[in-house]
Amino acid sequence: MSSIERVNALLGGQPIDQVPVYHMGKGFCAKCVGYDLASMYNDPEKSFWAQQWTSEIFDIDSLIPRSSYHSGYVLEFGGEVQYPTGEWSQSPSVTRRPVNSEEDISKLLLPEVQTLGTGYVPTMMEFCKLSEKFGLPIVPHAGTPLTQAENLCGTDLLLRWMIRKPELVHRLLRLVTDYFFQVVKYWVDTFGGERLIVYEAGSVESNQLNSPKQFSDFAFPYLKELNERILALGVRHIFCHICGEQNLNLPYWAQVPMGNPGIISVGHEVDLTAAIEYFGDGCIIAGNLETAIIQEGTPQQVYELACQCLEKAKHAPRGYVLMPGCELPPNAPPYNVYIIKKAVNDFSRYN
Repeated sequence: MSSIERVNALLGGQPIDQVPVYHMGKGFCAKCVGYDLASMYNDPEKSFWAQQWTSEIFDIDSLIPRSSYHSGYVLEFGGEVQYPTGEWSQSPSVTRRPVNSEEDISKLLLPEVQTLGTGYVPTMMEFCKLSEKFGLPIVPHAGTPLTQAENLCGTDLLLRWMIRKPELVHRLLRLVTDYFFQVVKYWVDTFGGERLIVYEAGSVESNQLNSPKQFSDFAFPYLKELNERILALGVRHIFCHICGEQNLNLPYWAQVPMGNPGIISVGHEVDLTAAIEYFGDGCIIAGNLETAIIQEGTPQQVYELACQCLEKAKHAPRGYVLMPGCELPPNAPPYNVYIIKKAVNDFSRYN
């Protein structure tokens, strides 16, 4: 099978020849083809081709070519972002947040998606039009409401307000949820819902920051509402990356609709067996190669880890995608990335 045939068959519930592999790494792609890291986030054409060329080099499946990044929506609400430069900078970071006080929340306005001339949304739209042109999945970024609320106000304020002034957090979550729905509707109006894979990633929901009770009170209601509204537009697939240590949140995540099928990827902190138990009947499972081992481990360690993942998840009911448990490190040794696909070629072919 070609890569696109394999991906389309997987999404359509049809037999495939082997487990797909997805690199999930824009910074790595930049270094692989000789582009600067910043271009992966502010130059849609360079970002698109760097991802495609890297997939070609390593014979990796282009599951979700994406221009999204964690902090992008800060730009639409009036904040500022710094793109990565230098040896140790790996992804964009927020340099000025739109919300620094209670008063700032009342000043926030819902951005007009279709009238934005510059910023995150227009850049993402340009990227997605390239995906459409070349017959690849069209992947808008909707985020998760709690993680994007943290982008607007910062971790300290968010966690403090969740305890002392929860109504402020709910106001932020309401605004972000409504905005994400507008963004996805814009993509549906442009491309049609059946052609989209909506991408979400939630890290602030992690149990390293929040208890299951906080997840239930703040994250879960807005996640569930947002995804129900997105799927009602005719979108078939939501790809959600559950980032970090979220084992205590899994019973709630399992109640959030992700499409038919959805795609759930997990970090190395969540065992693939648990992911299959909670999501396997309705979702393709993806993950969870530990990124630190991909960057710092030996090729043999990476190979053995990939084989362990394949052994656990190859026969997941709706399918499995082998990929890192989070963003592939830009400085990962290329041979360690190659060896992941070698493990797939050696041990993941279906009869």
